[in-house]
Amino acid sequence: MQEKLFPSELKVMEIIWSKGETTAKEIAAAMAQNAGWSKTTTYTVIKKCVEKGAVIRSEPGFVCTAAVSRAEVQSAETQELIDRLFCGEPDLLVSALVSSGKISAEQLSALREAAEKAEKAK
Repeated sequence: MQEKLFPSELKVMEIIWSKGETTAKEIAAAMAQNAGWSKTTTYTVIKKCVEKGAVIRSEPGFVCTAAVSRAEVQSAETQELIDRLFCGEPDLLVSALVSSGKISAEQLSALREAAEKAEKAK
């Protein structure tokens, strides 16, 4: 992905990721219902996503397809968060999450399992 996506752009991407290939009209209807956006606002945000290379627009029908996966965006956003708030140290992010008390026992167990799998893969 070329550029960072803003929260409004991520809302549009969530619709495209969940529906797959979809028309701008369908996205506008969903955004009107979910966020109260006008059709013009939605189309402007879609255009920004196209300009950033996150969405591919095809005709006829202004069909939108994700050019980047949710996982790619999550990875880029996570790395930016780690760089910006945790001095580039991912363990500090994990430590902050664990010490916050906002992770359930099940989530903590899944995190342990993921760490063990990652360690074995090395």
